Amino acid sequence: MSSMSHGEIVTLLAALGVLIGTARLLGELARRFGQPAVIGELFAGILLGPTILGAAWPQASEALFPHDGPVPVALHGLTTVAITLFLLVAGMEVDLSTIWRRRIVAVTVGLGGMLLPIILITPPAFFFKTWMDAGPEATDLTFVLFIATAVAISALPVVAKILIDLQLFKTDIGMTIVAAAVFNDIVGRILFALVLALMGPLHGGGLPLWQSLALTAVFMTVALTVGRVGVDRALGWLNAHASVPGSVLGFAATGTFICAAFTEWLGVHAIFGAFIFGIALGDSRHLRPGTRQTIDQFVSFIFAPIFFATIGLRVDFVGSFDLGLVLLVLIISTVGKVGGCVLAARWTGFGGRDGWAVAFGMNARGAMEIILGLLALEVGLIGDRMFVALVIMALVTSMTSGPLLQRVLGRTKPVRFWDFAGSRTFAPTLHASDRDTVLAELANIAAASGKIEGLDAEAVTAAALARERILPSGVGHGVALPHARMPGIPQPVVAIGRSARGIDFDARDGQPARLVVLLITPLENPELQLRLLASVAQVCQNEAAVARLLAAADWTEFLAVLNESTAHA
Repeated sequence: MSSMSHGEIVTLLAALGVLIGTARLLGELARRFGQPAVIGELFAGILLGPTILGAAWPQASEALFPHDGPVPVALHGLTTVAITLFLLVAGMEVDLSTIWRRRIVAVTVGLGGMLLPIILITPPAFFFKTWMDAGPEATDLTFVLFIATAVAISALPVVAKILIDLQLFKTDIGMTIVAAAVFNDIVGRILFALVLALMGPLHGGGLPLWQSLALTAVFMTVALTVGRVGVDRALGWLNAHASVPGSVLGFAATGTFICAAFTEWLGVHAIFGAFIFGIALGDSRHLRPGTRQTIDQFVSFIFAPIFFATIGLRVDFVGSFDLGLVLLVLIISTVGKVGGCVLAARWTGFGGRDGWAVAFGMNARGAMEIILGLLALEVGLIGDRMFVALVIMALVTSMTSGPLLQRVLGRTKPVRFWDFAGSRTFAPTLHASDRDTVLAELANIAAASGKIEGLDAEAVTAAALARERILPSGVGHGVALPHARMPGIPQPVVAIGRSARGIDFDARDGQPARLVVLLITPLENPELQLRLLASVAQVCQNEAAVARLLAAADWTEFLAVLNESTAHA
């Protein structure tokens, strides 16, 4: 029995630590810029792989991520587990009842968004297979079918995140996009399973094609009917008789890996089984929100970064970049998806801007595009150039879908007041004892922070006091929201202070303000001031959240309370 040496174990653990740490760091950085975390996680692999580290310092790259021996085998095994669990989470987000309630619109928009890109991509994929970088194992049928699937799918997790951020999730437009994306997701997985089944005999794995397809259909039907009921009853029993959430997590992992192993044996890849089991699990009325969130966070913050970061280790994104191929894939996928969805949306009654909004919402490809591309690369269906083109298409569509949706509807993402604050504008203990001196103290802190060059603290204090005389800013629960609108400043700045004794801001409940949030906003943008006030009010209407903010040891802990309170709002 072979085993890893001491040095190989050290290398594997170090590689995992560097991968996860870098991926999470860049993932959070991407989120700060309003982009999906997967974009940062993918760039972590590009940074650590042959594109950057391998080119600049090949010895370090080879030492940390060797190409031969048991370390890459072990890393590949972990990425297989990671992608399997990621598809479990993706399946949990599929709401079959949403499709059923809006089945006509979902099917119409979903098919419209798939058919047009398929029609546009099929001729070049068939006639220019070599130029489009077909892999050594690709036939005319499998290559065309895969490329058609790749340009036709949408990324349900990215779509849902964009709609939630824009507060559109529960609107008619939002539910239409979600229902169509769910339908699109399921059809896309089935098409890709068909491609892999067609390729199964090439690798000596799986069953004969007709048996593989027949058993896959039976598995999906049973899992989403009898299996779904069985999963629901099992979770109900576990909630009543076993430790929660541990027992549910164990059940979820068991079901995921068994279903994944079965579909891998069939020759349609493990991800299909994990995805179908995820649908059944997520549909259960006994899956508690806290348990669902635990599964999601465990996979999204540990295993998903491993998978997406390792993608960058496999390909040189500079050496394999083909501008012509990238433009072809990007233009056809975008024009086809947007055009098809616009036509279908108008057919079902969405006219004007609403039709374009549905189309832009469906255009995000995200993680699933990258996953399908990587699997196709691994089985020899495509080459490095096509894989890079698909990854770039996924990134560009994911990054532009939200802004285009915002632009066409005139909607903007919610404003968070703490995005305009920071450790330099946070006073954990105010020294002033009355309203006037508190405002002066916070104005001086804002001016000294350097967030706005040349900010006049005395002018800010005077403007805030003038508004206080018109309408006191005490809102109750020990919170005051004074504000000053200043001409010519480029952006808001927020100064936050806490008072142990409390300051009288004329609150209706008579309580002195122990938390004072001074908003300094551009005079020319009154709407932004209102949105900032609403952001503060959303947090401060919760007395428990206010108590935790007052007890926070420093700005980092204060910020953590703010993020947590809005995440559960």
